[in-house]
Amino acid sequence: MTLDQLFKSIIDQDDMPVVVCDASDTIVYMNPTGIEYYSGHGGEILLGRNIHDCHNPRSSELITKVTKWFAESKDHNKIHTFYDERRDKDVYMVALRDDDGELIGYYEKHESRKRDDTPRYNF
Repeated sequence: MTLDQLFKSIIDQDDMPVVVCDASDTIVYMNPTGIEYYSGHGGEILLGRNIHDCHNPRSSELITKVTKWFAESKDHNKIHTFYDERRDKDVYMVALRDDDGELIGYYEKHESRKRDDTPRYNF
């Protein structure tokens, strides 16, 4: 088993959408929750497409600004993009960097604010 397989499994099990783009803004990965979440926009067919093709001009402009900000400094790694009141969650863009700290892409991270009321250790 490789570390790549382990990391992919971690992301695949996340119950929040994850969309990964490379440095040229191509969608290279969506976890199953992300595919379902964005099914109204094409879901899995978004893979290989440019992220800007999936957004309105204002959102596309903001994505460009964030990626430029990521590239300005190795310390620029996470930015809050919006709060979804209906789903009670925050959404972030997070930089992805190689071992030298160079920007190689970014991903969209969703974080729920809702309390998890499922029973603990409910086997």
